[in-house]
Amino acid sequence: MYFRWRRLLPAWIEVVPLELPGRGSRIAEPAVREFDALATRLVESLASGRHGSGPYALFGHSMGALLAHGIARRLHAQGAPLPQALLVSAAAAPSRRAGEHFPAAGDSAALTAELRRHGGTPDELFSNPELLGMTLDLLDADYRVCESYRYRPAPPLPLPIHVFAGREDDIDEPCLRAWWDESGRESTLDWFHGGHFYLRESESALLHRIAACLRRARVSPPDSTVCA
Repeated sequence: MYFRWRRLLPAWIEVVPLELPGRGSRIAEPAVREFDALATRLVESLASGRHGSGPYALFGHSMGALLAHGIARRLHAQGAPLPQALLVSAAAAPSRRAGEHFPAAGDSAALTAELRRHGGTPDELFSNPELLGMTLDLLDADYRVCESYRYRPAPPLPLPIHVFAGREDDIDEPCLRAWWDESGRESTLDWFHGGHFYLRESESALLHRIAACLRRARVSPPDSTVCA
């Protein structure tokens, strides 16, 4: 999906999808199922590539939001160049994730129900056993990543955090506003039409807002928005 954004966002924003093991060009790699290990590998990926070589921002949707925050925290601890802003979508703040419940590992029926509940998955996938199996394997790995996450209080990051959410999603507003506690700068919360995958049906409005947030963060062209 992020590849589409390359032609939809203003030309001064370069979109650089940060692929996870087991996906896209890294499909041959085994999926990582533990949060700290995955966040550490993504930081290493940023350091070894061209990502973050100039002013940049991090965007993450759902689990990607948690990973983007984990990346920013690790970069801050290392004294590495930080993103100009953190853009998080459809995710409760890290401090509000305790007590979450996830489907049991390998429970295909429960994972399929989760796919249907969140929406955004083409109906054709459910009638293709091979594709459905691959999707459920990745979804299971994602849930294990989220399940292994442990929040560790730390000083706020010296950057703004812009929060995006769908009005029909089941994440309540206090859990979204709690993201602001992770920031030492002025932060925002924007609502869009749709549920957990509002970024598909409200894509144009979201991208307009992302561009505005990057201008506000004084990200000057040419730059990169790295998508987790």
